[in-house]
Amino acid sequence: MAQTRTLARTRQELAEFLRTRRERIAPETVGLPAGTRRRTKGLRREEVAALSGVGVTWYTWLEQGREIGVSATFLDNLARALQLDAAERRHLFLLAHQRPPVEPGRTWCQVPSLVTRLMRDLTTRPSYVMNLRWDVLAWNAAAARVFGFERQPAEYRNLLWMLFTDDALRRVIADWPTQAPRILSSFRRDHARAGDDPAIGQLVSELNAHSFEFRQWWRRHEVDAPCQGVRTLDLPDLGKIDFEHTSLIVDEGRHLRLVVYAVREGEAQADAFASWLVET
Repeated sequence: MAQTRTLARTRQELAEFLRTRRERIAPETVGLPAGTRRRTKGLRREEVAALSGVGVTWYTWLEQGREIGVSATFLDNLARALQLDAAERRHLFLLAHQRPPVEPGRTWCQVPSLVTRLMRDLTTRPSYVMNLRWDVLAWNAAAARVFGFERQPAEYRNLLWMLFTDDALRRVIADWPTQAPRILSSFRRDHARAGDDPAIGQLVSELNAHSFEFRQWWRRHEVDAPCQGVRTLDLPDLGKIDFEHTSLIVDEGRHLRLVVYAVREGEAQADAFASWLVET
């Protein structure tokens, strides 16, 4: 009984949501004549149906809150017809399907200012933000010292590119032959999520051309969980130090993640690492 009431409420919310989104669209913005005999604001139901590629009866039933099934493809077409933004599209899927849509993978290149401030406060925690393509978009001073992001020109400041082409970073990651393929297998999840994003395709093509190891391991199609746990870094003048590391989602829709390294609790080199970070 409770589930029935929930579904009825959701259908009513969907009906009202569609009506309000339809009424806010001026006909001329979608290439339709404004006319002088419109009795309601915005688009008519038959116009939304035509723009969405369905029959007017079908769309009318949906807007009336009737119990009908709709496909994800139709909902995407409807979202475009109603000019929904990302948050509204997600809301539409939740109301109609009781689950969020599969978000398209896109490479995003802007970092929220609050995240940048947060990284600056993590003075002894090497931290950086990367996008779906694994471009490193922002980092703190500790990450610059450990990973050397500033050595790379902006167009090649990419974690995967550096992993396979930057000899200095290769030396920093202890047991690189074991760690590198594991990191690559984690990237493959994002590669699949990105679909046919040309920026990610270009990255893979360039790495195939520049790195034998990448070419060899990429062909294995291994997929691993997100990179987190303990990683040993071999730092100049310090030697090997164990770090705990994890990634935190800072913008799910734009696939931005904050990666944080922290010296493992109880590590004897913790104080030496903190001093090393401020050396000039």
